[in-house]
Amino acid sequence: MAKKVKKENSSKPKGADINKALIENFVNMQKALTHLAVKFDSLSDQMTKLLQIFELSAKSFSEKAPGQEDKEFLDKLNVLLEQNKLIAKGITIMEEKVREKMQQPGMMQQLPQFQPMPNFQQQTQDYQQSMAQRKIPPK
Repeated sequence: MAKKVKKENSSKPKGADINKALIENFVNMQKALTHLAVKFDSLSDQMTKLLQIFELSAKSFSEKAPGQEDKEFLDKLNVLLEQNKLIAKGITIMEEKVREKMQQPGMMQQLPQFQPMPNFQQQTQDYQQSMAQRKIPPK
């Protein structure tokens, strides 16, 4: 009869291997945290620059004498504000009606299933690109 040889289970890591893996993971974690801190510093600097640009723009806008162009801009802003108020009122009314219907008994079983619009891509083709998306040729 053949002798049965017991093999040592080499799949279990030894204590030294575990410590080495933990140290490597800790070092990698420290590197990632350092990289993250550098990125946050960069983001903070960029936000500071952006705020300076906004301050400069606001100062320039306030120092300019109001002209026809500014009046048109303010009129457009007022129209947008009125539209926003109208939309907000409509959404509030819709929300109230939904709450009223939800309070009725047995309403939870009758909620409609909303499906995405199949021709959404066709409808969005008529919209213009935003200023940020347009490619402006260099001067």
